[in-house]
Amino acid sequence: MSEYSPSAFTAVAVIFFVAGIVKGVSGMGLPTVAMGALGALLSPLAAASLLIVPSFVTNVWQLFTGPSFWPLARRLWPMMLAILVGTLAGTSLLTGDNVRVATSALGGALVAYAIYTLLAKPFSIPPSWEWWLSPVIGGATGLVTGGTGVFVIPAVPYLQALALKKEDLVQALGLSFTVSTIALALGLAGRGAYQSDNLLISALAVVPALLGMRAGQAIRNRISQETFRRWFLVCLLLLGIELIVKPLG
Repeated sequence: MSEYSPSAFTAVAVIFFVAGIVKGVSGMGLPTVAMGALGALLSPLAAASLLIVPSFVTNVWQLFTGPSFWPLARRLWPMMLAILVGTLAGTSLLTGDNVRVATSALGGALVAYAIYTLLAKPFSIPPSWEWWLSPVIGGATGLVTGGTGVFVIPAVPYLQALALKKEDLVQALGLSFTVSTIALALGLAGRGAYQSDNLLISALAVVPALLGMRAGQAIRNRISQETFRRWFLVCLLLLGIELIVKPLG
């Protein structure tokens, strides 16, 4: 399948529309779904390149919808700085020659996220731990982001454990995802792996992503969010397993 054939354009548009629906329903998941589905069709590097612009646009929108940007930025800046550094270091895996390792790593990240979210019980982080744990979580998230293009592990469970208000949590996730997207773009560009044709296709993918978000917001009012979340995670788990096994075939 040529990465820039008409069938590839159609596949990319459908994938970002579906990923947008997931984000519209659940408030997150666009990069995770897009990387997982694209990773089944393209190399992880090509998938990450296509992810940049839709992820940036949707996450910046999410970041600035809440009232607490500056307080959250002051509180979480050590984590954000560590995400930046970790991602820049981690992109060596995505841009390396071993595509099989990168594909399996992507599958592993999806499986870990799905299993954790399906089975783990909520927990909380003592405020006194934040000063040292935030950079550790940020660095680990950055390495996973740089190596797989998936932003969620372990940042999402950590932010959920900080006992933030609902609006602040959504905004904090937007901040983390935005920094991760920028860092991934810088890492790929710094290694000469982000090409102008990928940028064009990535920009075009914004349209189906936004349409999917609008559809997802409408769906959210009609179905149980918990039911949607459960089946979404099961599908993500199966997709992750497929990506792990794929290089072994």
